[in-house]
Amino acid sequence: MTTSFTPFALEQYQSLHERNVEYNLADSSVQCLTTREWLSADDVIALLDTGLFYPEVNGTHELRSRIAALYPQARPEQVLVTVGAAQANALVCATLLRPRDEVIVMSPGYMQVRGLALNAGCVVYDVPLIPEETGWRLDVDRLDALISPRTRLVAVVNPNNPTGTILGAHEMQRIVAACARVGAWLHADEVYRGTEHDGHETPGFWGMYDRLICTSSLSKAYGLAGLRIGWVLAAVPTIEEIWRRHEYAVIAAAAPSMTLATLALEPARRALLLARQRELTLAGWQVLHDWLPAQHDRFSVRPAAATAIAFVRYHLPILSLDLTERVRREASLLVAPGVMLGSEQHLRITLGYAPDKIRAALDRLGTIAARVEIENG
Repeated sequence: MTTSFTPFALEQYQSLHERNVEYNLADSSVQCLTTREWLSADDVIALLDTGLFYPEVNGTHELRSRIAALYPQARPEQVLVTVGAAQANALVCATLLRPRDEVIVMSPGYMQVRGLALNAGCVVYDVPLIPEETGWRLDVDRLDALISPRTRLVAVVNPNNPTGTILGAHEMQRIVAACARVGAWLHADEVYRGTEHDGHETPGFWGMYDRLICTSSLSKAYGLAGLRIGWVLAAVPTIEEIWRRHEYAVIAAAAPSMTLATLALEPARRALLLARQRELTLAGWQVLHDWLPAQHDRFSVRPAAATAIAFVRYHLPILSLDLTERVRREASLLVAPGVMLGSEQHLRITLGYAPDKIRAALDRLGTIAARVEIENG
């Protein structure tokens, strides 16, 4: 018997090509650190002294305590350490979703929960972020119209990937109210908290609702994607349910990674990592803004409030996957096609690298765009 399966198109595309190009701007983080760059001599000793036996399956108590400290009145027992936010999100879906459940997601957005819900046999509805006039604001009226007693889960990414939009307090309250009205679960993927361009960290959803699950990781705001450390935050009974599925999937995250994650979340160290990420992000955005005027209106972008990601609109008669494939083959540059994030005529471009790298990569993109324009008269 053949079972229908929806692949994760964006991650598949990156997996196939990210190691085979000179410039990879399809990622969604900043330039990640090497281990040598940020560890002190004492940190190195702590890492080398880490035992390679099975660690605490739900995460070491010290790490869970540091994660809990990031949320108002959260406790370590409300935290489950996972292998990145990817596993955290997958466990949330595996725990909550059953065939024919209705799920609501943001679009454009990171398509992981959407695909997981489809593969679980759910009915998925997209609530749009509206670019015109509002600048990628969530259509909360549409959310109110879609949500019903059949809605099992509402999933949001805040700040948003790929638009960099941050939900305002009123929008967050309306989302919570809509979920509460029908008893739906709210899943808040908050991996981009800490990437705000103005340095003011986005208030999270924690504490706003009882049927709430928050997920996050060290990948985006911290530049530590290779540690593969994420977490789930929820009420203790929910954490217990998710933990049981975690044991099936991976048993535990790696002990050395948990040691390094604990070091990263020490308050002073965390502040340094976030500052580094913000510096790279703002420098990259400045390169983009300086580059756009020379592109003869082939590209435009709405300012983002957070993330190192630019969701760039292009004004050319070509589909986004066709354009990214030309850029990949002809310019050895990888960017993410908007169709894989829910919005055609866009490219997701990561700007969190050294300015010279961003500038050189954008110039290659501009060359291909000019070529496409000439070919289409």
